[in-house]
Amino acid sequence: MQSIRMFIGRLVRIMRLFFYFIILKHLPPTYYPVSGKLVKQLRYLCCKPLFRSCGLNVTIESKAVLPFHKVDIGNNSGIGLNARIGSIKIGANVLMGSDVMILTRNHNYDKVEILIRLQGDAEEQPVIIENDVWIGARVIVLTGVHIGKGVVIGAGAVVAKDLPDYSIAAGNPARVVRVRD
Repeated sequence: MQSIRMFIGRLVRIMRLFFYFIILKHLPPTYYPVSGKLVKQLRYLCCKPLFRSCGLNVTIESKAVLPFHKVDIGNNSGIGLNARIGSIKIGANVLMGSDVMILTRNHNYDKVEILIRLQGDAEEQPVIIENDVWIGARVIVLTGVHIGKGVVIGAGAVVAKDLPDYSIAAGNPARVVRVRD
């Protein structure tokens, strides 16, 4: 009986993944006036059980690619249009622009006598995004970065290091340009 339940659970999970990647991922963004609310609800209902943990009122925009079983996302947060995300913990009330890339894997490259492509992958380093963060469009966040509470990251920034609470960061590499009062 236990093995049947496990089989059914896996089958349901596979069906949800199939439904997301074949259909829901390609539906219009949630800001479309006619279908937006319905699409948002469909993606949420399909994806919520796939996430490691998922809050209320979460938005997953069109064409987002993510490893569902490695994602924690808080209340009122969103994953932006065409986002590419690795293992991550997203707090509550996080805004994410389009085309954001959050990388959590890298290649090993230490041994010069071995081709880089033959050295394999380094250990995955999850990214942590605290509450009340705004990530602008086309931001790239590199492995293992911790983004503090209330941070604003300007469009196109490349975040290679941790950002302290309430900072505003921009540039490549991203630097703190101001602190929010």
